Parts: sequence; C-alpha cells; structure tokens
Amino acid sequence: MTPFRPNAEQLAAAQDVTIPDVSAPGLRVLFCGINPGLWSGATRHHFARPGNRFWPSLYRSGFTPRQLRPDEQGELLELGLGITNVVARASAKADELTRAELKEGGAALVERVARLRPRVLAVLGIGAYRTAFGHPRAAVGRQVDGLGETEVWVLPNPSGLNAHYSLDALAAEFRKLREALD
Repeated sequence: MTPFRPNAEQLAAAQDVTIPDVSAPGLRVLFCGINPGLWSGATRHHFARPGNRFWPSLYRSGFTPRQLRPDEQGELLELGLGITNVVARASAKADELTRAELKEGGAALVERVARLRPRVLAVLGIGAYRTAFGHPRAAVGRQVDGLGETEVWVLPNPSGLNAHYSLDALAAEFRKLREALD
C-alpha cells in the first residue's frame, strides 16, 4: 500500500489541525510527542513525516514485532502502547510553540495521565519536557518524579531534524525503556 503523500496545499491547510490520540486506559507506555507536524496533521497519523524515526525506533528497540507504518498506528493498542502529544495543534516546526502552550500542554498531559493511568509516560523531546514540566535540568532517561503511579521517561525527539541522535542511538534509548518494562 502506498501511503498518502500530501501536497503543498494540503500541508498548508494542516496548520493548527489536531489529530486524535491513540490511547486507552492502562497502557504499558504512552509515548508523547511534542506536537504533530504538518504531515501528521494532513494525514491524521502520528509521526507521519517521511524521515521521522519514531516507527523505526519502536521496531529496532523491540517494542513492535515489525516496523509499523503511521497508518497502522491503531495496532499499537494491541501491544499496550499509545501516542499523545504535549500540544495538540499541528505546526511546521516545534519551535513555533510558545512556552505558555508547552506549559498548558504539560498541565493537560498530567490530567490525561491521571485518567488513563499508563505504566509509563515517555516524553519524546528533552526541551519540551523541561519547559512543559518545569524541570530545566532534566536529562534523557527515567525521571525521578513520576505522575502518580506512572513512571516518566524522557527519550530523544525522533524527528529527522534532531541531528544529535542517529537512528541507532535513538533505538538504544527506546530499548532502555523497553528493557526496564520487562
């Protein structure tokens, strides 16, 4: 199946679009992106932009038995996994978000986690986590402070724009989380 490839007009129209979470109560891990990109907004699938390394990292770390495509995101629920975002609105780049949006998104995320009660919340992006949760010195990995009974982990942002981490390095960080769950 050839995935839908939005054109420039469709991408522009995706600005500020929101896409539904892939979530359910009691997940093993609720992965949390910063916010959807325009490609995700246009396709209505999380981490949909070609070059995003979320799906390969999930597979290479052992979370999924094969590499899923963004349009197969619903299959994550069967594996006890889900996806949400700190900020719901789509934008061309995460740096378009304001500090206030990130803080408001963090507060809403705390409420979502309290309702869904995943075993782990994995925030994908250290800068967004630091701002949204007010932990300016946080580092990648398991966080000291959880949210109730939910552990909090920070993983690197899988965007292809994140040059600090190769795909292998991203998968290794995802693997640390998976191994901690086992």
